[in-house]
Amino acid sequence: MQKQENPTYLKAITIRDISDVHSIKEDIKKDMILILRVTPLAQKDVEQLRKVVEELYSIAKAEDAEIARLGEERIIVAPASIKIWKPEYDLK
Repeated sequence: MQKQENPTYLKAITIRDISDVHSIKEDIKKDMILILRVTPLAQKDVEQLRKVVEELYSIAKAEDAEIARLGEERIIVAPASIKIWKPEYDLK
C-alpha cells in the first residue's frame, strides 16, 4: 500500500455559537473535510444559525472549497480536490 504524503483529515464539529466559525475557518484553510452539526444552534437561535451558514458559505467559496447540506442537521465542507454531488435545490 502506498503511503499518502499529505493526508486529508475528516473532522466532525458541533456548532453551538457563532464564535465557533473562527476555528472552522482555520480548518477549512487546512483543507480538512468538515462535518458540521448545526442542531444545537438551530434550537437556540435560528437567526444566528442563518448568519453562521451564510458566513460559512462565503468562507468556503473564498477558499475554493465545496459546501453542501447533509440532511437537516449537518453541513459538509470539503477542499476543492474533493467534489460533493449536490442536487439542484441544495445550498447555493
